[in-house]
Amino acid sequence: MCLLFLYCFLWGFHASTGHFPRACVSSRDLLKKECCPPWSGDGSPCGRLSGRGSCQDVIISSAPHGPQFPFTGVDDRESWPSVFYNRTCHCSGNFMGFDCGNCRFGLVGPRCTERRMLVRRNIFDLSVPEKDKFLAYLTLAKHTISADYVVPTGSYRQMNNGSTPMFRDINIYDLFVWMHYYVSRDTLLGGTEVWRDIDFAHEAPGFLPWHRLFLLLWEKEIQMLTGDENFTVPYWDWRDADGCDVCTDEYMGGRHPTNPKLLSPGSFFSSWQIICSRIEEYNRLQMLCNGTSEGPLLRDPGNHDKTRTPRLPSSAEVEFCLNLPNYDSDSLDKAANWSFRNTLEGFANPRTGIANASQSTMHNALHIFMNGTLSQVQGSANDPIFLLHHAFIDSVFEQWLRRYRPLQEVYPEANAPIGHNRESYMVPFIPLYKNGDFFISSKELGYDYSYLQDSDPESFEDYIKSYLEQASQIWPWLLGAAVAGAVLTAVLGGITSLLCQGRRKQLPEEKQHLLMEKEDYRSLLSQSHL
Repeated sequence: MCLLFLYCFLWGFHASTGHFPRACVSSRDLLKKECCPPWSGDGSPCGRLSGRGSCQDVIISSAPHGPQFPFTGVDDRESWPSVFYNRTCHCSGNFMGFDCGNCRFGLVGPRCTERRMLVRRNIFDLSVPEKDKFLAYLTLAKHTISADYVVPTGSYRQMNNGSTPMFRDINIYDLFVWMHYYVSRDTLLGGTEVWRDIDFAHEAPGFLPWHRLFLLLWEKEIQMLTGDENFTVPYWDWRDADGCDVCTDEYMGGRHPTNPKLLSPGSFFSSWQIICSRIEEYNRLQMLCNGTSEGPLLRDPGNHDKTRTPRLPSSAEVEFCLNLPNYDSDSLDKAANWSFRNTLEGFANPRTGIANASQSTMHNALHIFMNGTLSQVQGSANDPIFLLHHAFIDSVFEQWLRRYRPLQEVYPEANAPIGHNRESYMVPFIPLYKNGDFFISSKELGYDYSYLQDSDPESFEDYIKSYLEQASQIWPWLLGAAVAGAVLTAVLGGITSLLCQGRRKQLPEEKQHLLMEKEDYRSLLSQSHL
């Protein structure tokens, strides 16, 4: 009853952040290929009159991508977002958003100058009111139409190159489900032909940065929806778990008493309808998911293919991933060996680091274990456990970043699968974000994890290690500077000695002054400056 009251109380709020801005989907906007809506604060495009931003051309990276996608010009997601827009808002300073109306992550205040650090916590550490509030927020998002964003129901070509817009409203929770579907869907080639070996958010270097941004945007959306500026996504630490600890009616929903694939009637999520799950139907009809309901949420944890995924990941396997110093390697896809990203994602053995297509481990293991909606990549975000799971995956990513403190150049600049290069804009986000923008510590983005705070990641040993590694890269220059300095010192010493000897020859010892003449002092001072 308390949870129901809280949900009803929150119903009056609404929000903004996600995919196609409602303000940019008219035929005029699409034909002009421009998404630079006015900021409500001053009525000018991108808040230009207030110095928040300006409308600028989108500069697409020319770095080559890998060979996994052999086509050009057949998919709206190629060179995102150029098929739809080639001019968008470029925000200045600490401003962010499709109209530059928001603050960058980690900043608040009228001018976005105040720093804020939020903490994501273990869902089992939440008090009962905190946990009930989280469940109420999820339900509110599922029943609130997004005020600022819509989703396309057809490709740009099906829209007659923009002259016939095809968009529809969608609720805030399903907006993010749709985005996860869209970024991972197959390429429609016409007729009944599709290309399946493509994914702009998985199986490549962008996996971790993309999902980091996804969670940040979802978190920000809930904060604006509810007015709760301190809201954070909780995480589920599944290391060494025997089963689905969160699969109870108190948390994310237990089993139905008569149908194990359905959720218990006592769960808030038993009445939820999923979207974007009929992948083969979309492919056969050469159409996009249009956001209509497709049935109840399915889940049957533990009754999965145990030859592929014997169990949930262990603490030792997580630690093995963290001991891999290379962020990515080899082909930069799911065949990469000794890659932290590929091992954590679950395409490589978490005890050897060698890619193994017959097994699903780590991140993938949790999806397979749930044996339902969460197990299908494109529709997996329908299950709210997705948020808890990816928050914990993000925390492991954060541990790796703090352990190795990689430079931006560690993230591949070129030859990653399409959409995954460092300077590539992430599909399907507007405003635009690059993969490399999120290859940084979460602290720079305004959030931390409770269990990482307790482990004191900023240890002196790690601090010194990072500087020694950087110093080792420039030691030849330091050595050269030291040698040059020694030679210069010797030369200056010789000159000074000769000058002193000359002075002693000019004056008898008893007549030499104890203090230098002004000219001699200036001469020596000049040499010292040299």
